[in-house]
Amino acid sequence: MSSSPFTGVSRQELLALMTAQNVRFLRLQFTDILGVNKNVEIPRSQFEKALAGDIMFDGSSIEGFVRIEESDMLLSPDLSTFRIFPWGDAGSRVARLICDINRPDGTPFDGDPRGVLKRQIAKAAGHGFTMNAGMEAEFFVFKPGERGEPTTVTHDVGGYFDLAPADLGEDARRAIVDALEQMGFEVEAAHHEVAHGQHEIDFRYADALTTADNITTFRFVVKYVAQQFGLLASFMPKPIFGQNGSGMHTHQSLFREGRNAFWQQGAQWELSEVALHYIGGLLRHARGFCAITNPLVNSYKRLVPGYEAPVNVAWSMRNRSPLIRVPERRGAGTRVEVRMPDPSANPYLALSVMLASGLDGIATKADYREPVDTNIFEMSHREKRRLRIDDLPHDLNEACDELEKDEVILDALGGHVSRHFLSAKRSEWREYITQVTQWELENYLLKY
Repeated sequence: MSSSPFTGVSRQELLALMTAQNVRFLRLQFTDILGVNKNVEIPRSQFEKALAGDIMFDGSSIEGFVRIEESDMLLSPDLSTFRIFPWGDAGSRVARLICDINRPDGTPFDGDPRGVLKRQIAKAAGHGFTMNAGMEAEFFVFKPGERGEPTTVTHDVGGYFDLAPADLGEDARRAIVDALEQMGFEVEAAHHEVAHGQHEIDFRYADALTTADNITTFRFVVKYVAQQFGLLASFMPKPIFGQNGSGMHTHQSLFREGRNAFWQQGAQWELSEVALHYIGGLLRHARGFCAITNPLVNSYKRLVPGYEAPVNVAWSMRNRSPLIRVPERRGAGTRVEVRMPDPSANPYLALSVMLASGLDGIATKADYREPVDTNIFEMSHREKRRLRIDDLPHDLNEACDELEKDEVILDALGGHVSRHFLSAKRSEWREYITQVTQWELENYLLKY
């Protein structure tokens, strides 16, 4: 796992590099509470001010940030995140820095999702742990309509790992990989997924903060490059009825003093007590953090039986129907894979709540139960109850109810993020349930 080539770089060194590389504009990037990328773009004349953390923006205009009366926020760039976008005019290039959000007095803003994750990373460090993570964000590529409007018409009829000519998105996917590699990503695999028009590009795991930063960059690059090919990329979890949805399977492990704390040679399953209680924490809080890892009304149309997405709170080493799978690899590669998140999630908040759950499991020696190695989709209700297998929430409203009851998750998010996130999601649910859908018209209009 390589660190950023800009780790430890000074402001003056970065200013000199931007001059040498003909950087004309700099995007100061951050995400709102809902995980949407935001940026303030500045010209070369403001670079020095930006690197000093003196660029201010109106936080009241950003979803879930602040009230009008406390709107001024400072962008504090993390210099190690500097990257130059690999497109555009070589004589007038555009670069980006990912920023933390501070208050005018320089203190961290408690509504900054990146800051939420940094707090959990610090908490883990206090117990001697560092978190490594890898997120596999699937996405769809569609053709726009005649007037450029979004559609769900796919560009191919390819299936899992299909090759051209069925996979007509191959050139776009290859261009995405090329752009990512030029920005420092170590791409490990790129392939067509199960559904028509669905793709996955996997890049190497990293520490939790770098992984979250990478996902925000990945989503931007995918959308940008697809647009250059006249296509529309979407990370919506379930855009097409009857097809698999898009997940963001999250591999995670804890390291202590450079060694994988999840691996214990000679133990049952070669999993340490740390790993087993971490799994126990994830199982205990999965219903509570589901609103964060699966934050849309549409997310719960993916979390249904029959489409390879988990709906059951259980773990396994041999099948993919539970929400947690432990891949077979051991030693330094020992890890757990949480299969419930989808790519609409804010990656900073998603990693925060999973890490908080695991740390709580370790601290309280949470019951990890037995692994379930038979297909849960085929079990009876009685058998699932016997094995204490709960269901995940069935819709966003239920997920919000569960979040409100989970003190560990609320504490990890902090009061500001919890309040604003729940307010936004309750509003989203209320708006959704008042809609009259085409399904309702087709089923009820003439019948009643």
